[in-house]
Amino acid sequence: MTTMEGQGPRKTKAMADISVHSALNDGTAVCLRTITTDDEQLLRDGIAKLSADSRYLRFFSPAPILPDAVIERLVDVDGHDHIAWGAICTECEGQPAIGAVHAVRYSGHGRAGEFSVAVLDEFQGRGLARMMTAALLVHCLAEGLTVLDVHILSENAAAKRLVKSLDAEWTGESAGVAEYRLDVAAGIAALRADTAAPGVQNVLRALARAG
Repeated sequence: MTTMEGQGPRKTKAMADISVHSALNDGTAVCLRTITTDDEQLLRDGIAKLSADSRYLRFFSPAPILPDAVIERLVDVDGHDHIAWGAICTECEGQPAIGAVHAVRYSGHGRAGEFSVAVLDEFQGRGLARMMTAALLVHCLAEGLTVLDVHILSENAAAKRLVKSLDAEWTGESAGVAEYRLDVAAGIAALRADTAAPGVQNVLRALARAG
Protein backbone atom coordinates (compact mmCIF):
# COMPACT_ATOMS: atom_id res chain seq x y z
CA MET A 1 0.00 0.00 0.00
CA THR A 2 1.28 3.46 -0.84
CA THR A 3 0.15 6.81 0.52
CA MET A 4 1.27 10.36 -0.21
CA GLU A 5 1.28 13.47 1.91
CA GLY A 6 1.55 17.18 1.26
CA GLN A 7 0.99 17.50 -2.47
CA GLY A 8 1.68 21.02 -3.74
CA PRO A 9 0.55 22.97 -6.78
CA ARG A 10 3.89 22.62 -8.62
CA LYS A 11 5.70 19.38 -9.40
CA THR A 12 8.97 20.48 -7.77
CA LYS A 13 7.18 21.54 -4.59
CA ALA A 14 5.16 18.32 -4.56
CA MET A 15 8.32 16.25 -4.94
CA ALA A 16 9.91 17.97 -1.98
CA ASP A 17 6.86 17.50 0.21
CA ILE A 18 5.92 13.90 -0.66
CA SER A 19 6.32 10.92 1.64
CA VAL A 20 5.89 7.52 -0.01
CA HIS A 21 4.89 4.78 2.43
CA SER A 22 5.54 1.32 1.09
CA ALA A 23 7.31 -1.96 1.91
CA LEU A 24 10.50 -3.78 0.99
CA ASN A 25 10.48 -7.14 -0.76
CA ASP A 26 10.22 -8.92 2.59
CA GLY A 27 7.32 -6.75 3.78
CA THR A 28 9.32 -4.38 6.02
CA ALA A 29 7.48 -1.05 6.21
CA VAL A 30 9.45 1.96 4.98
CA CYS A 31 8.93 5.62 4.19
CA LEU A 32 10.75 7.37 1.34
CA ARG A 33 11.10 11.15 1.25
CA THR A 34 13.45 13.87 0.10
CA ILE A 35 16.45 14.64 2.29
CA THR A 36 16.74 18.12 3.82
CA THR A 37 19.36 20.03 5.79
CA ASP A 38 17.49 19.02 8.96
CA ASP A 39 18.51 15.39 8.36
CA GLU A 40 22.18 15.88 9.20
CA GLN A 41 22.07 13.80 12.40
CA LEU A 42 20.02 11.06 10.75
CA LEU A 43 22.64 10.92 8.01
CA ARG A 44 25.53 10.81 10.47
CA ASP A 45 23.84 8.01 12.43
CA GLY A 46 23.19 6.01 9.27
CA ILE A 47 26.77 6.33 8.01
CA ALA A 48 28.08 5.23 11.42
CA LYS A 49 25.93 2.06 11.19
CA LEU A 50 27.39 1.04 7.84
CA SER A 51 29.96 -1.72 8.00
CA ALA A 52 33.54 -0.76 7.16
CA ASP A 53 33.16 -2.62 3.86
CA SER A 54 29.96 -0.75 2.94
CA ARG A 55 31.48 2.63 3.88
CA TYR A 56 34.49 1.82 1.72
CA LEU A 57 32.33 0.85 -1.25
CA ARG A 58 30.21 4.01 -0.94
CA PHE A 59 32.75 6.64 0.13
CA PHE A 60 36.01 4.94 -0.98
CA SER A 61 37.03 5.09 2.70
CA PRO A 62 36.27 2.76 5.65
CA ALA A 63 36.49 5.58 8.21
CA PRO A 64 33.56 5.35 10.69
CA ILE A 65 33.30 9.15 10.93
CA LEU A 66 33.43 11.18 7.75
CA PRO A 67 34.82 14.74 7.67
CA ASP A 68 32.24 17.42 8.45
CA ALA A 69 32.71 18.85 4.96
CA VAL A 70 31.50 15.57 3.42
CA ILE A 71 28.42 15.44 5.65
CA GLU A 72 27.64 19.07 4.90
CA ARG A 73 27.75 18.37 1.16
CA LEU A 74 25.42 15.39 1.58
CA VAL A 75 22.75 17.52 3.30
CA ASP A 76 23.28 20.61 1.12
CA VAL A 77 20.20 19.68 -0.91
CA ASP A 78 18.17 22.17 -2.95
CA GLY A 79 15.98 19.80 -5.00
CA HIS A 80 17.40 21.05 -8.29
CA ASP A 81 21.21 20.98 -8.44
CA HIS A 82 21.41 18.46 -5.61
CA ILE A 83 18.53 16.01 -5.37
CA ALA A 84 18.46 13.39 -2.62
CA TRP A 85 15.99 10.84 -1.31
CA GLY A 86 16.25 8.83 1.87
CA ALA A 87 14.43 5.90 3.45
CA ILE A 88 13.29 5.36 7.03
CA CYS A 89 12.27 2.02 8.52
CA THR A 90 8.90 2.95 9.98
CA GLU A 91 8.47 -0.33 11.86
CA CYS A 92 11.94 -0.28 13.45
CA GLU A 93 12.56 1.09 16.92
CA GLY A 94 13.42 4.78 16.64
CA GLN A 95 12.54 4.80 12.93
CA PRO A 96 16.17 5.01 11.75
CA ALA A 97 17.41 6.14 8.36
CA ILE A 98 18.33 3.03 6.37
CA GLY A 99 19.40 4.34 2.97
CA ALA A 100 19.96 7.35 0.74
CA VAL A 101 20.47 8.21 -2.93
CA HIS A 102 21.96 11.41 -4.34
CA ALA A 103 22.21 13.12 -7.71
CA VAL A 104 24.45 16.17 -7.91
CA ARG A 105 24.40 18.33 -11.04
CA TYR A 106 27.76 19.30 -12.43
CA SER A 107 28.71 22.96 -12.11
CA GLY A 108 27.32 25.14 -14.85
CA HIS A 109 23.71 23.97 -14.34
CA GLY A 110 23.78 21.52 -17.24
CA ARG A 111 21.72 18.39 -17.73
CA ALA A 112 24.32 15.96 -16.36
CA GLY A 113 25.38 15.02 -12.86
CA GLU A 114 26.65 12.25 -10.60
CA PHE A 115 24.69 9.46 -8.90
CA SER A 116 25.40 7.63 -5.62
CA VAL A 117 23.50 5.23 -3.36
CA ALA A 118 23.99 3.65 0.07
CA VAL A 119 21.89 1.15 2.05
CA LEU A 120 22.52 -0.12 5.59
CA ASP A 121 23.97 -3.63 5.52
CA GLU A 122 21.00 -5.36 7.15
CA PHE A 123 18.61 -3.88 4.56
CA GLN A 124 20.66 -4.71 1.49
CA GLY A 125 19.19 -7.17 -0.99
CA ARG A 126 15.57 -6.28 -0.14
CA GLY A 127 14.83 -3.92 -3.04
CA LEU A 128 15.43 -0.64 -1.21
CA ALA A 129 18.11 0.70 -3.55
CA ARG A 130 15.80 0.27 -6.55
CA MET A 131 12.90 1.95 -4.74
CA MET A 132 14.98 4.97 -3.75
CA THR A 133 16.53 5.15 -7.21
CA ALA A 134 13.06 5.18 -8.79
CA ALA A 135 12.10 8.22 -6.70
CA LEU A 136 15.38 9.96 -7.44
CA LEU A 137 15.25 9.44 -11.19
CA VAL A 138 11.67 10.71 -11.47
CA HIS A 139 12.69 13.79 -9.47
CA CYS A 140 15.79 14.29 -11.64
CA LEU A 141 13.80 14.15 -14.87
CA ALA A 142 11.35 16.73 -13.49
CA GLU A 143 14.31 19.04 -12.80
CA GLY A 144 15.94 18.61 -16.21
CA LEU A 145 18.74 16.35 -14.96
CA THR A 146 18.79 13.76 -17.72
CA VAL A 147 22.18 12.00 -17.52
CA LEU A 148 23.97 10.66 -14.44
CA ASP A 149 27.52 9.37 -14.16
CA VAL A 150 28.16 6.56 -11.68
CA HIS A 151 31.61 5.81 -10.23
CA ILE A 152 31.78 2.32 -8.71
CA LEU A 153 34.69 0.48 -7.14
CA SER A 154 35.38 -2.53 -9.35
CA GLU A 155 34.65 -5.01 -6.54
CA ASN A 156 31.20 -3.51 -5.81
CA ALA A 157 29.16 -6.23 -7.52
CA ALA A 158 25.81 -5.11 -6.07
CA ALA A 159 26.15 -1.55 -7.38
CA LYS A 160 27.17 -2.86 -10.79
CA ARG A 161 24.07 -5.07 -10.92
CA LEU A 162 21.91 -2.09 -10.01
CA VAL A 163 23.21 0.26 -12.70
CA LYS A 164 23.25 -2.47 -15.36
CA SER A 165 19.60 -3.24 -14.57
CA LEU A 166 18.90 0.44 -15.30
CA ASP A 167 20.46 0.08 -18.76
CA ALA A 168 23.44 2.23 -17.79
CA GLU A 169 26.31 2.26 -20.29
CA TRP A 170 29.81 1.22 -19.21
CA THR A 171 32.21 3.98 -20.24
CA GLY A 172 35.52 2.74 -18.88
CA GLU A 173 37.57 1.72 -15.87
CA SER A 174 40.59 3.29 -14.23
CA ALA A 175 42.50 2.74 -10.97
CA GLY A 176 39.99 0.16 -9.78
CA VAL A 177 36.94 2.38 -10.45
CA ALA A 178 34.34 1.42 -13.07
CA GLU A 179 32.53 4.25 -14.82
CA TYR A 180 28.93 4.10 -16.06
CA ARG A 181 26.62 6.65 -17.66
CA LEU A 182 22.92 6.40 -16.89
CA ASP A 183 20.24 7.90 -19.10
CA VAL A 184 17.58 8.96 -16.60
CA ALA A 185 14.58 8.35 -18.86
CA ALA A 186 15.91 4.91 -19.84
CA GLY A 187 16.46 4.08 -16.18
CA ILE A 188 12.87 5.00 -15.33
CA ALA A 189 11.63 2.87 -18.23
CA ALA A 190 13.64 -0.12 -16.96
CA LEU A 191 12.22 0.32 -13.47
CA ARG A 192 8.68 0.68 -14.79
CA ALA A 193 9.13 -2.60 -16.65
CA ASP A 194 10.17 -4.36 -13.43
CA THR A 195 6.66 -5.51 -12.51
CA ALA A 196 8.06 -8.14 -10.14
CA ALA A 197 9.13 -5.36 -7.75
CA PRO A 198 5.95 -4.03 -6.07
CA GLY A 199 7.86 -1.47 -4.00
CA VAL A 200 9.33 0.10 -7.12
CA GLN A 201 5.91 0.21 -8.78
CA ASN A 202 4.42 1.82 -5.66
CA VAL A 203 7.01 4.59 -5.79
CA LEU A 204 6.48 5.23 -9.48
CA ARG A 205 2.68 5.36 -9.11
CA ALA A 206 2.92 7.72 -6.15
CA LEU A 207 5.16 10.18 -7.95
CA ALA A 208 3.11 9.95 -11.15
CA ARG A 209 0.03 11.00 -9.18
CA ALA A 210 2.01 13.89 -7.72
CA GLY A 211 2.61 15.24 -11.21
